[in-house]
Amino acid sequence: MPYDQSVDKQIFNKSWENETGKINVSVYSYNEGTPKLQIARENYNRDGELKFAKLGRMTKEEVEAILPHIKEALEHL
Repeated sequence: MPYDQSVDKQIFNKSWENETGKINVSVYSYNEGTPKLQIARENYNRDGELKFAKLGRMTKEEVEAILPHIKEALEHL
């Protein structure tokens, strides 16, 4: 069965932003299934637009900034 965006429900979303981009902490439930945590990075390109990027490694500053969001997201899992 292919992915169907219409049944992918966002339950929670908070972001942390700095000068290079932002990190999104979200909880999604697909087809009313088990809610799951998603952490995604978006970086600014040369035109100042946010573009999706691999999360990869995080700095201590980034981890400390999104940790409260992760704890809040746990309430929705």
